[in-house]
Amino acid sequence: MVRRSRAKASPSAPVAAPVPLGGRFAPLDSAGLSRIVTAAMDILAQTGISDCPEKLAVQMVAAGATRRDDGRLCFPHSMVETAIARAAKRVSLPGFVEDKGLTIGGGRVHIGTGGAATEVLDSAIGGFRGAQLEDLYHLMRLVGLLPNIHYGLRPVIARDMDEPFLLDVNTGFACLKACSKPIGISFDNAANLDPVVSMFDLALGRDGGFRKQPFCFGVIVHAVSPLRYAAEGLEIMQRAMAHRMPLQICTAAQAGATSPVTLAGALAQGLAETLAGLMVVDTLEPGYPCIFAFMPFISDLRTGAMTGGSGEAAVAAAAASQLLLHLGLPSTASAGMTDAKTPDAQAGYEKGYTVALAAQAGADMINLSVGMLGSIMAASREALVIDDDMCGAILRSVRGVEVGDTAIDLERIEAVATGEGHYLGEAQTLDLMKTEYIYPNLGNRQSIADWQDAGSRDIWDVAVERTSELLTEPPTHLPKDREAAIRAAFDIRLPEGS
Repeated sequence: MVRRSRAKASPSAPVAAPVPLGGRFAPLDSAGLSRIVTAAMDILAQTGISDCPEKLAVQMVAAGATRRDDGRLCFPHSMVETAIARAAKRVSLPGFVEDKGLTIGGGRVHIGTGGAATEVLDSAIGGFRGAQLEDLYHLMRLVGLLPNIHYGLRPVIARDMDEPFLLDVNTGFACLKACSKPIGISFDNAANLDPVVSMFDLALGRDGGFRKQPFCFGVIVHAVSPLRYAAEGLEIMQRAMAHRMPLQICTAAQAGATSPVTLAGALAQGLAETLAGLMVVDTLEPGYPCIFAFMPFISDLRTGAMTGGSGEAAVAAAAASQLLLHLGLPSTASAGMTDAKTPDAQAGYEKGYTVALAAQAGADMINLSVGMLGSIMAASREALVIDDDMCGAILRSVRGVEVGDTAIDLERIEAVATGEGHYLGEAQTLDLMKTEYIYPNLGNRQSIADWQDAGSRDIWDVAVERTSELLTEPPTHLPKDREAAIRAAFDIRLPEGS
């Protein structure tokens, strides 16, 4: 709407950026969208999925599934459609600090960490080394501080934890102590969930506290491509549901290797595997809070290795997001998985277009997106800080052009055009400069001469300094007495005072 009277603008304090709504980018046209959804339904109805645990298979057959002679479990279209209709369309992810919680679903774009990197790029030594528990802790501390990173799924595996239970407990502790935003972790086996949740109760200061404020979501691989259930993953899923832990269930077939080489074929199989996870959730508890991580990975067919930074990866992730948005299911995309080994130009352009396309397509969560290098085999604190700058710009682009009642003021345009000739001192300019526009924390906008006078530093140099500044003060959201109770009950390896 064009406004003809002058707006009464007044300076105001900066406000938090709104959660942007994606979905403007549609790599699939309506015919392609329909064909892939139908193909996924046909795969589930005809080929089905193998390796379902017997007790769960009996429940699914009772609910309407069928078994082929070879034991594969098949789901008729009507059964899948019913499950989609009654699936949770929004999932609440509380933070450890309650006002930092998120609502996932409907194409509202959130960006976070993720992966299982075994290496870190250490700026102090100028090279790579094995990831340690303290690396996980400091990466998650940065997640808690950076404004454009909304949640923290553990990005590295602490290789100094020498057995699975120790790893699961210490991963959970390091993440909750470091970050007050929603966190996500995975589990080696279902038996480890009970003690980890009891630790979360201690952190919240009350028995059953986690059931009421489940600040950690469970990241679970429910299917192994092509078209097999992961029995251990399903066991972990059921235990997580017993604790009311929100789910993020994952499929990650690799096109040309464990899924068809065509992007359309890979998307059809991947969507079928994703919906196979929904069938489990729907059988156990219809409408349970579940987010679907549909992550079609891409092969470099010259070597067979996974490539995370390709144009094909970007469009596949966007198409996966579009498919889940079309079905109304909360989604997670994989993007930002650069193949570059350092935060260089290759990392910048690969992260930029993969994250941007997923966001524009309406991915509710974008995992694996920040701080990762080397096809998600390594992580870097400094890369995480650099990527936060990138994500701020991408999230602003998803917001698009907002044409509100006061956006166009013809009277003011005439006054400026016939008067001072610029808008720099206008009340509206001052009022909106921190909401209509975003500004990089690291990106340099100086003139060449000013940049040279300031030392000609590149973004890596600036990120090293900024990272050090951010990590100066330790987090304070976990009360000391509750931390002490956790340390008394569990073998916590993170040094006290970290």
